[in-house]
Formats: sequence, C-alpha cells, structure tokens
Amino acid sequence: MSTTDQRATAHETVRAPGRWLALSVLVLAVLLVAVDATVLGLATPYLSEDLKPSGTQLLWIGDVYSFVIAGLLVSMGSLGDRIGRKKLLLTGAVAFGAVSVLNAYASSPEMMILARALLGIAGATLMPSTLALIRNIFHDPKERSVAVGIWGAAASAGAAVGPVVGGFLLEHFWWGSVFLINLPVMAVLVVVGIKLLPESRNPDPGPWDLVSVALSLIGIVAVVYAVKEATVHGLRPDTCGAAVIGIAALVWFVRRQLTLPSPLLDVRLFHHKGFSGAVLADLLTILGLSGLVFFLSQFLQLVQGRSPLEAGLIELPAAIGAVGAGLLAGYAARRASVRSAVSTGLAAVGLALAACTLLTADTSALMLGVALFVGGLGAGLAFTVTADVILSTVPKEQAGAASAVSETAYELGAALGIALLGTVVTGVYRDFTVPQDVPAGAAEAARDSLGGAVEVAEGLPAHQGEALLASVQSAFTEGFHVAGAVGSAVLFATAVAAWFLLRGQRLESGIEH
Repeated sequence: MSTTDQRATAHETVRAPGRWLALSVLVLAVLLVAVDATVLGLATPYLSEDLKPSGTQLLWIGDVYSFVIAGLLVSMGSLGDRIGRKKLLLTGAVAFGAVSVLNAYASSPEMMILARALLGIAGATLMPSTLALIRNIFHDPKERSVAVGIWGAAASAGAAVGPVVGGFLLEHFWWGSVFLINLPVMAVLVVVGIKLLPESRNPDPGPWDLVSVALSLIGIVAVVYAVKEATVHGLRPDTCGAAVIGIAALVWFVRRQLTLPSPLLDVRLFHHKGFSGAVLADLLTILGLSGLVFFLSQFLQLVQGRSPLEAGLIELPAAIGAVGAGLLAGYAARRASVRSAVSTGLAAVGLALAACTLLTADTSALMLGVALFVGGLGAGLAFTVTADVILSTVPKEQAGAASAVSETAYELGAALGIALLGTVVTGVYRDFTVPQDVPAGAAEAARDSLGGAVEVAEGLPAHQGEALLASVQSAFTEGFHVAGAVGSAVLFATAVAAWFLLRGQRLESGIEH
C-alpha cells in the first residue's frame, strides 16, 4: 500500500462515525462517577437514621469514596496503559454496578464504609480510562478538543446534578435508590462499549510496580485525610502523623519513579512548563468551584431555609455554564490562545467566589444563579483546556498515566477546596457571639457545625433557639464571606500565574497518522 493510501485509510478511521457513539459511552461513565461523588450528601440524614453510624463512621462513609479514588487514579491509569484501557474500563463498569448494589443494601455502618471504599476502587478504573480512550479515538486535535469538552462538561455537570438527582429520588424512594440508579447506566455502558470502543494500550509498558502503587495510595490518602481532619479538629498528633507519612510516601514515590526504567508515572513530564501549569490550573479551578458549591449548599439550606431539591436546582446554572464553556473551550483556545482561555476561566471562578462576599439571608435565587453560572463557565473553560493540554503534551502511549494526573488534580482540588475554604469558614463560625440566656453546654455543642447548631436550637425554648439560630447563621455567613474573599484572591493569582506558565502553549491542529 502506498503512503497516500495509508494516510487515506488512517483518515477514514479517524472520521469513522462510531467515534461519537463511543464518546457517548465514555461520557456515561464520567457522569455516573461524578454524580456518585455528591449524591450521597442529601441521603446522609436518612442513612444515619437507618444505620445509626457514629460521628466518625459517618465521616468515613462520606469521605472514603473520594479518598480511594484519589489514591488509586495514577495506579489505575498506568494499569490501563499496560493491560488495555477498554478492558480496564469495562471491568471497572461491571464492578461499579455490582458494588452499587452492596452500597444500596448495606445493613451496618461497617458494611457501608467497606462498600463505599470498593466503589471508589471501581470508580478509579473508570475516570482515567475514559480520557485516555478519547486521546486514542480522536486523532484530529480539533475534534479531540470538542470531545474533551463534552467529557469535561459531563464531569462538571455530574457533580452539580448529583444533589438534584438525590433530592428527587429521596422524595420518592428510600436512600439506597441513589446507588441503584447506577445499574441501568452501567449495563448500557458495558453492552455498547464492547461493540464500539477500540482497545488501546502502551505497546511496551514494562512491569507494573506494586511498591509504587502502594506509595501513591498511602501518600495521597494520608495527605488528603490530614487536610480534612485538620479542618475539622485542628492540628492533633494523629493528623500531623498522617501528614508526615503522606508527604514521606509521596517523596519516596517521586524518587522511585526517577530510577525505574518503566515508571508508574513519568514525573519528568512536570519539567514541561505547559504540563505543570495545566495541572496547577486544573487543581485550583476545581478547588474554587467545589468549595463554592459545597458551602453554598449549606448556606441555601441552613441560612436561607430552602429544601434540598430547591437548593440543587439553584445550583444547576453552574452545570449549564460548565457544559456550554466545555463545548466551546477548544475553539476559544485556538481562536485566542491557551493561556488567555485558561486565565479567563480562572478569573471567572474568582469572580463567582468574590460574589459570595455579598450574600445575605435575603439574596435572591437569580443573583445566586448568575454567580454560579459565571463560576461554571470559568470552570468549564479552564478545566477543559487544561485537560486538552495535558493530553497533548504526552505521547498517546502514556495517555492513561497523563489522564490520571489530570483526574488526580480534579479529586485533590475537590478535597482541598472543601478542606481549605472550610478552615476559613469554620474558624470564623466558631467565634459566634453566644446570646444571653443560652446555656453554655448548648452553645458549645453548636460550635461543631451549622447543621448541629440548628438541631441544638430546635431543642431549646423558642426565644433562646431563635437567638442562637440568628447568631450562628450570621457567623456562618460572615465566614462564607471571608472564604469567598480568600478563594477569589487565590484564583485571581492563579490566573496571573497561568498567563506566564502557559505562554507559547498551543493546542494541536493537525490530524495524527
């Protein structure tokens, strides 16, 4: 076959109509993993009533899913490069569906924690595989930008849609229904994926280093755990110990990768200024948006007194903005530049956080929706372009490992956004003024959280409860204002940094053969 014929054949493969159907399968997987990260939040009161978990067990039920996903993403991305991304994705989809049933019918707190951890393992196989397969299905960079935009929109929209889906299901069914919705989606993914998804892997991957797998898991989980615990309980010996262990494990992981002939993650990729800048922007984009949505959810329900479903609907503009921006991100980055697109996106998330400094108990749903729409637009723009940059700067044989870096930044950003901004909110909130006549014991119990304070207020005489509630709501709002100001300053500074780090970075424009 002549070179011209070979190029024509390659071009036909690239243009095959099945690629968009294959993308729809990948988007299903991403949407479901993202929804599962947030859908449990609204079900927690019902789950608590049924399973009677302790406070510590309840925290683990909520956190272990994201802990395990964050800790295993790099390892699973590398495993997909070795055994085949399609094989890993479909195996993970079957496991995700099966473990969802275990979650839905958990009969004890211990069983629920185990089920959530297993769901995290299955979820970690899905996310990097989806982005890596996009890298190998779409050889035309312009089409790949659109595909990554749709993928990014699904990831962003899923997190925002979770509360709406959860609110609807909990009004009609029992709490386990929030997990059973996974089954039909995963069934479609497996059946259609077997026919439509092409297999891809690194042709010369080398062995899978189990020591590196353990180090990355221990390092990331320990660091995220330490940050979250420090937010809630302050610096304690166990928290500091976890931080030291996590940092030591990550340092050992990096040093080991530099000596292995076939590393789990090629850390030399971070020598590339564009790659490092994209990862940083990726992490801080999600940090800002996740912190905004998490604390706004509490503000809407516990300060403004809205129902869970109403609060979820008010947060939908963030998803709409993310979807719209994700679809247009590649075009915008080529029409202007990568650095202008990413910097603009980061600045938009900063503006949304800055708007939080103006919120009051009487703020209208319209103003909230506008702020969230702007934040969603910015997140969709920055997250999609940075994911495209991360994929474009590595050989396609390493697409799984590079995708895992992008996904790990996403998960860490989500965890750190809640933890770091939570430190600010909690610090201001705990200094609320105790009204006269409110018992010291009740005031002390109210300092743990706004949700706890609402419960305490309901158990007090009417005039004491109303006074306590007004004080804690005012303190939480003030804390939210300060967190919004700090978060916006970080995002604006990152927008400036991205302008310099991504200078000269361009998205590809020619079809690969």
